[in-house]
Amino acid sequence: METVEASIDVAVPVSTAYNQWTQFESFPEFMSGVESVTQLTDTTNHWVTKIGGVKREFDTEIVEQRPDERIAWRSVDGKSHAGVVTFMPLDANRTRVSVRFDWDPETFVEKAGAALNIDDLKVKQDLRKFKEFIESRGAETGAWRGEVEDSGPTGQI
Repeated sequence: METVEASIDVAVPVSTAYNQWTQFESFPEFMSGVESVTQLTDTTNHWVTKIGGVKREFDTEIVEQRPDERIAWRSVDGKSHAGVVTFMPLDANRTRVSVRFDWDPETFVEKAGAALNIDDLKVKQDLRKFKEFIESRGAETGAWRGEVEDSGPTGQI
């Protein structure tokens, strides 16, 4: 299991950063390797990714969501990955966005990328793209402020 952690400070209020992150279908605009995310329900999403020439499709479920604080997810197959993004207000107009996820690299390319810390670099790059994305707009493209209760040990990260 590999773990990736990264943070970035964005010049928007915590609610703006959080609201934008709940717009999963916009992820391809700032996440490399994500071809599409389709929101199936309030708590499930279908992902299509292509990383290192490997195309994958999988579903994730939100296992915990607290507006302006955190969103935790896991893949429904129970093995691919799980993660959490947290939002910490630094002041009225700045927010620290922190991402942590655990995942199981399967292919040689994925294992090599993990060993060379390419995953860390990609996540940091994607967070910089998120910063540019949200700061250039100054407002979120939508929001979902519902709450999801933690589903227990498998939902924690």
